[in-house]
Amino acid sequence: MNSAKEVLIKIDDAGTTNGQRKSEVNILCLDITSLSPLLQFVICSIFVFVCYLAYGYFLELIFSVPEVKPVSLYITLVQFIITMSLSYVESLIRNPIKRKVPLRTYAILAALTLGTMAFSNLALSYLNYPTQLIFKSCKLIPVMIGSIIILNKRYGLLDYVAAVIMCIGLTMFTLADSNTSPNFDIIGVIVISLALLCDAIIGNVQEKAMKQFQATNNEVVFYSYAIACVYLLVITGFSGVLTDGFTYCAKTPSTMYANILLLSVSGYMGLQAVLTLVRLCGATVAVTVTTMRKALSIVISFLLFSKPFVFQYAWSGMLVALAIYLNHYSKKNPQYVPGVILSCWHYMQSYYQSEYRYLRIKSKMYADTV
Repeated sequence: MNSAKEVLIKIDDAGTTNGQRKSEVNILCLDITSLSPLLQFVICSIFVFVCYLAYGYFLELIFSVPEVKPVSLYITLVQFIITMSLSYVESLIRNPIKRKVPLRTYAILAALTLGTMAFSNLALSYLNYPTQLIFKSCKLIPVMIGSIIILNKRYGLLDYVAAVIMCIGLTMFTLADSNTSPNFDIIGVIVISLALLCDAIIGNVQEKAMKQFQATNNEVVFYSYAIACVYLLVITGFSGVLTDGFTYCAKTPSTMYANILLLSVSGYMGLQAVLTLVRLCGATVAVTVTTMRKALSIVISFLLFSKPFVFQYAWSGMLVALAIYLNHYSKKNPQYVPGVILSCWHYMQSYYQSEYRYLRIKSKMYADTV
């Protein structure tokens, strides 16, 4: 009996750390719970870089062709169907999906997901991929505007500085693209701005739904994409894009559908890696990794796809990266104000007080003499 108890204690200890049971850590179906935290971070980062670099490559490969513009919704529909199927297959392997969030919430999430993906894909028919990626990195601006108008939220000084720097960098990057890209169109700026707006809203809705109803990532992904597929089937069916897109892809079916499959798989795997990274290291570390990935994606885009390069791309991109850093630094230090600005503010206050005191004395002396 004593030996049996000892065995049970040893088994129990193997699954705990300092008396607390370890939470399971997975990337898709790969269990990395037993690995060290550093190794878990490295594996997640490698997944993020490899998957999203592949995603960016296939995205630009598919949507940079001018003929794709009229049938972009059909390709988005195929992408949604594949993503939904991947989510369902993963649920069969790991845990069955049990819906906890109301369908009304999923209907809103599906519309936002559709807007984000459809507008992002369509924008590539008007803009270079680096410009599209820079716009997608500037979620801070619509989030701040919406929070101030709707929630009456207040931000720190660094947030406003980050927003101004981001606007300057974004404007300069867009101007560079308009001067160098042969297929630049102002419609692309409007379309990617709509995608950015949907992207900024969807994060808040997802976070509220997952916290309120304790829903899993897999459930949210499956139902959001499934209902979005229904929306897309109705839209493409009535507009004729469904038949036009099928006809277009039927010209080179093996190439087109293989590229869409690889696009969907790499995007799904990258998404799961980012979610795991958020659980392990927090949102700040995850955003840092994804920002570095986006910078590398821009460099690879210029190397693999022939497009003119001007130095304005580099320094305007650095401005956006600086703005992202300032924004995330302000979340850790919301009341932080640079020492130079504080010194200037204190100097102005002291100067104002001394001048005000001097004027009061002068006015009093003048009143006494009168």
